[in-house]
Parts: sequence; structure tokens; C-alpha cells
Amino acid sequence: MTIKDTAEEWQITESKTPFVGNKTSVRVDDVVMPDGSVVHRDYQVHPGSVAVLALDDAGRVLVIHQYRHPVRHKLWEIPAGLLDVPGENPLHAAQRELYEEAHVKAEDWRVLTDVYTTPGGCDEAVRVFLARDLSEAEGERFEVSEEESDMELARVPLEELVRGVLAGELHNNCLVVGVLSLYAALNGDGVESLRPAEAPWPARPFEV
Repeated sequence: MTIKDTAEEWQITESKTPFVGNKTSVRVDDVVMPDGSVVHRDYQVHPGSVAVLALDDAGRVLVIHQYRHPVRHKLWEIPAGLLDVPGENPLHAAQRELYEEAHVKAEDWRVLTDVYTTPGGCDEAVRVFLARDLSEAEGERFEVSEEESDMELARVPLEELVRGVLAGELHNNCLVVGVLSLYAALNGDGVESLRPAEAPWPARPFEV
């Protein structure tokens, strides 16, 4: 038996958007259930995101310590950001985020994994990249603001992050998924078996 997610769309009889924010919105759909009944489903509409697990030659992962107001925590995360432009190539977005948040560039890029962060209440899709062969980016550092002005950067051994995830000490979803996916790849078929950086992404189609 092959375990694989499949695309499917149930009939919608009515759709409303009662809230539109700066980056996201809320949609309410009336969805026809298999028994013919109609139920309300409200969810956050999200443009999509990219995240970067940047691994240096010493086996350390570049991580960021950032305040996240909704959960009232400072979380250790990997560089990440929104797909600001519809149809934007996710690789280009990931390279931009790595530069802006860490002033780092990478020569080797691969797709680590694709996830829906909260499919029961949000349509956000995230592509997590693996970036290797790191070096300092050229030019001036990107000027950060708001929560990002308080960010702390660190490089932490992959094994220490795996330990922290399993101990319940690290909670950011992109970090957790990225770290465990890389650990599985390294202890399985190797990173060379990962998908290429511009592999198709049906959740957020783009042009190469």
C-alpha cells in the first residue's frame, strides 16, 4: 500500500471573507459533507512560506531566537518568511530570507520537505529547504525592524537540536520538521537523495 496525500475538493455552496489583514485573511465556506449536509468551515487564508535549514561544514544549523507574540514565547527557529508575490519561485524567496535574516548565502540547495502547518484551520503551505556550502553574504546587512530587531543568531549542532525537539524544549514547527527530516535523511538514503531545489510544489505552483 502506498501512503500518499491526494488532492480533493468538496462542493462549496457559499464563500465569504469577513476579515482581510495585512498578510492574511479569514474565509468562511459552506461545505457539502458526504451525507449531503452543509457545514461552515472558517479558516485563515495564507500566501505560503519558505524556511531554510542552513547546515554548515561543522554540522551546525543556523538558528534564530525571535519573539512570537501569539504564543508569548521567544522561539528558536530557522530562517523563514512569506511568499510575498503570487507565483514567486520559492527557492528565490528562501535565498532572500537567508540573506535578510542571517546575511548568509549558500551554494547547494535542496528541498527537505513540504508541509501544511495547520490544515484544520489554515491553508498555509511551507517548503523547507536544506542549504549547504554556506558563506557570508556580500554587501551591507539587511535593515531589520520590529520583532526582528531583537533577533539572536546562533549555530547549533544538529544532534543538539534533535535532542531539544524530543525533549519538548523546541517548538517552532519549521525547525522541528526540518531538523527531524534532515536527521532522517542523513541516517537513511543521504541528502543526495533529496529532491532538487526547484522540484514542483503543487500547493504553491511557480515558474522556474
